[in-house]
Amino acid sequence: MEQDPQSKQTRLTFSDIELARHLFGEQERNLKHLAELLGIHAHTRGNSVHLSGDEVSVDLSRRVLEQLYGLLKENYPVYVNDIDYALRILRENHTADLKKIFLDTVYITAKKRAITPRNQSQKSYIEAIRNYDIVFGIGPAGTGKTYLAMAMAVAALSKGTVNRIILTRPAVEAGESLGFLPGDLTEKVDPYLRPLYDALHDMMRFEKVAALMQNGVIEVAPLAFMRGRTLNEAFIILDEAQNTTTEQMKMFLTRIGFNSKAVVTGDITQIDLPAGKSSGLVEAKDILTPIEGIRFVHFTRQDVVRHRLVQDIINAYEILEANRNNQ
Repeated sequence: MEQDPQSKQTRLTFSDIELARHLFGEQERNLKHLAELLGIHAHTRGNSVHLSGDEVSVDLSRRVLEQLYGLLKENYPVYVNDIDYALRILRENHTADLKKIFLDTVYITAKKRAITPRNQSQKSYIEAIRNYDIVFGIGPAGTGKTYLAMAMAVAALSKGTVNRIILTRPAVEAGESLGFLPGDLTEKVDPYLRPLYDALHDMMRFEKVAALMQNGVIEVAPLAFMRGRTLNEAFIILDEAQNTTTEQMKMFLTRIGFNSKAVVTGDITQIDLPAGKSSGLVEAKDILTPIEGIRFVHFTRQDVVRHRLVQDIINAYEILEANRNNQ
């Protein structure tokens, strides 16, 4: 039987057998996942792995394994999800250096956690937040826009580079007319701010968050409550900004004071504003991009880092929407 001219076989041997075992995963779970994704065969013996399949897939799997092994040598723990992230990055750019992406760490001292970017877009986003005073993160759900912004805010507060964190989003579902809702102010606005609380509690202990909120160091409020204020020495996050009006976006951006940093996140494909209302985020993208000191980072569905099915779900809905528009 003749060998397929497009097939290839290669053997990789890693010097540290313990790191090789971590690379392959428990019961070789990582390796089996990589082989399944690329349609290749992978067999191990000790600290070596034999790869066979089509030439492109074997070369790609080799790069993935070699670079993840390099991360393990830097004490970066490799899990099965990292196979997905690494494969996605190296598929798009075969010269990408995973160390430069995965080791760009945001340290959260409150929970002794290290949060790392999972793709080039997330790395660009983190770098933009470090280097610019106003950053817009635009893209679909699941790309880490709000979560990474929150991580940078908590890290900045821990380092003392800002004195407070302000988290806000438009309560568009209630038209920001909250008076008719039952309960006190907190009960009125909590449903609209819950995603921000969730991200915050994932990075800081509940008791710590409560104490900082009690002292005014962390503030979570609807966008309407920002009017008339000047926010100095603060890290401000505006979430779901696609649901701001022109007036609200202008109001928010002009609240930023000295030694402050603002991150604006949103998905311009998920606008819930009433008919006839323009999105402040869409207009900001159109008119503010040329301004030096403001940075826009765009995410796509390829940057989704939630469950791998989320990317397929987003894709399916985009196809549905495109088909509707073409009818």
